[in-house]
Amino acid sequence: MVWAVLRRTLVMAVTVFAASVVVFAACSALPGDTATVLLGERADPASVAALRHEIGTDRPLAVQYADWATGMLGGDFGTSVVTRRPVWPQIADRLQVTASLVVTGMALAVLLAVPLGVLASRRRIGPLVSVFGQLGMAVPVFVAGILLSYVFAVRLRVLPAGGYAPLGDPYQWVRHMALPALSLGLVQGAVLVRYVRGEVLEVMEKEYIRTALATGRTWWGALWHHGLRNAVVPVLTVIGVQFVVLLSGAVIVEAVFTLPGVGQMLLRAVEGRDLLLVQGVVMILIALVLVINYLVDLLCLAVDPRLRRPA
Repeated sequence: MVWAVLRRTLVMAVTVFAASVVVFAACSALPGDTATVLLGERADPASVAALRHEIGTDRPLAVQYADWATGMLGGDFGTSVVTRRPVWPQIADRLQVTASLVVTGMALAVLLAVPLGVLASRRRIGPLVSVFGQLGMAVPVFVAGILLSYVFAVRLRVLPAGGYAPLGDPYQWVRHMALPALSLGLVQGAVLVRYVRGEVLEVMEKEYIRTALATGRTWWGALWHHGLRNAVVPVLTVIGVQFVVLLSGAVIVEAVFTLPGVGQMLLRAVEGRDLLLVQGVVMILIALVLVINYLVDLLCLAVDPRLRRPA
């Protein structure tokens, strides 16, 4: 178990390093120059050169990367050349909005998909689940958001159509987060329910389940005592992948419901060529994805001892 955890930790660390190199190289390869964008095309060359020296873009790329990477290890993502404020506090302010949206959306998706998927495998309502799943894959997140906003905010007027309330006011937070989270949760839940149903059906056809049923176990008892552990590992893996989809979908949902999350910050940073802010946001999102998949791997190791064996 210890070696399996260490191996996965090493893989995650190497992946973060490789991702940082790719992110820095991609941002450095973007056309245009930050100093020229900030000062304008007609700026004096001496002023442009002075600004380049001030923000450090006149140094070799290897030196710039080393300074940026070592700073991140100490929690310093640099200072925005546009706002003149440290990058990390700006990201942290917005990250709580995106994180609450993604976590709430995934919680709704799991609460919807797991019971419905298990019930569908038992009650033989597979065709209805397939239709639900196809709708989830066919309907974009922003369309679901617009439809929910029209029904609950425009027609019924029971929920706000946009904006955000801090967690310090739980009632208002729930009201403002309900429609965005439902937009993500319903779509992802519709996709996830098919995986849950398929895994339960596959597990319940195994020989050990048939043996349990033959010894007097009920269908639900056999699933709970013998089949659940084998069915949950693939579902956990899919949930980890769905978190990545939710992060990308959260950017769109934030635009639909005017939520002040990292998605909106990233779009504005790209428009203003605030490269340090862009790099910081992208690295935080990559780190979140890697940490989530790392935690999912650890959960799978805890659930299924067979995964702890060396490859």
